[in-house]
Amino acid sequence: MSATTPLLIIVGYVWPEPKSSAAGYRMLSLIQLFLAKNWRVIFASAAELSPHRFALAELGVAEHCISLNDSSFDNWIAEQAPQAVMFDRFMLEEQFGWRVEQACPDAMRILDMEDCHALRDARHQCFKSGNPVNAQALNSELALREVAAIYRCDLTLVISEFEMQLLQQHYAVPASLLCYCPFLMDNTSLSNVPDFNQRQHFVAIGNFRHAPNWQSVLWLQQGIWPLIRKQLPQAELHIYGAYPPPKATALHNAKQGFLIKGWADDAVSVLLQARVCLAPLAFGAGLKGKLLDAMRCGTPSVTTDIGAEGMLLDNQWAGIIANDDIALAEAAVKLYQHVDLWQLAQKHGFDTVQIKFSLKQHEQRIWHELIQTLQQIEMHRQRNFTGLMLRHHAYRSTKFMGQWIETKTRLAALSNQT
Repeated sequence: MSATTPLLIIVGYVWPEPKSSAAGYRMLSLIQLFLAKNWRVIFASAAELSPHRFALAELGVAEHCISLNDSSFDNWIAEQAPQAVMFDRFMLEEQFGWRVEQACPDAMRILDMEDCHALRDARHQCFKSGNPVNAQALNSELALREVAAIYRCDLTLVISEFEMQLLQQHYAVPASLLCYCPFLMDNTSLSNVPDFNQRQHFVAIGNFRHAPNWQSVLWLQQGIWPLIRKQLPQAELHIYGAYPPPKATALHNAKQGFLIKGWADDAVSVLLQARVCLAPLAFGAGLKGKLLDAMRCGTPSVTTDIGAEGMLLDNQWAGIIANDDIALAEAAVKLYQHVDLWQLAQKHGFDTVQIKFSLKQHEQRIWHELIQTLQQIEMHRQRNFTGLMLRHHAYRSTKFMGQWIETKTRLAALSNQT
């Protein structure tokens, strides 16, 4: 590529693992969106190189290891002179936003939320306390930080229609700062998937490091699966996910058909074999990649209102939605046994993927919003007075904190040498 080819630098929380998490798949789709528009992409992260990370070099994407609270980042990114910088989660904007503004003031700053951390945390805390989610729970310290990061950036990619509404109506974020960007499926529904009679058993899948997934496994083990197994004594539940801890593998019980399988090298092949996907999520946010994969594979699912949030087509689900032990178990058994209901759910899943999450449905709109913001960057920033104000105050505090940590680290290193 020529020197004039525009450059995107992504500052990543972790290296992308599309086979481990929906976040990894989403990041890969965003990278491919820019590559398709003939941009260069560099992915930078301070995280350790994980064993399941995607080989970005295969796409022509360069990798660069960076350090937290280290001015070497400033010099490096100034030399790269990117047209745009994307922060993967708001914590990265807090760490590096002021450095990017200082080193590359003309670069567009993009925040990819992944999901609304404030919403997920509020639901988690309220789940633990047994209270409903209210304004006080939503207005947490985490929310103050996350919404401030949105204001400090030029454009924020929001994965869910529900979260677009929440940000605008509850947090009063201007629509001009937000871009609806769901999962972008280039290869949508699969062809020639196994039919009802070619499949057996149930499947649950999700990264064990993600708190909603772990709670889902506990809910299945303690409340839902015994009720299903009572009606379907030959059925098995195969539970897959990256990074299973000992407390998860300890739940493996072959007699009860509750099987902890761990890492799935290919989630699609696992879902294609199962008749029904179970995803009883008591809290969480964003869109659920496992449920989208289930739709692509023609595997109907049973989930909660939170699991289906932002993924309904015509207010209908590709399976059954329920929210308590008995209702979830009854839904799972019904879907497992009734071929007509199963086939109807499968078709609705295919339609949902094609209509709501096809790359063709969103690519032109998303790219137009990105480029329009880039081309009018100074005017866009002047209209965002709250963002100007927050950057003036917050960047100074985070800047001085970062410089203090860097100085402290260097002094400690010198002290150790002597």
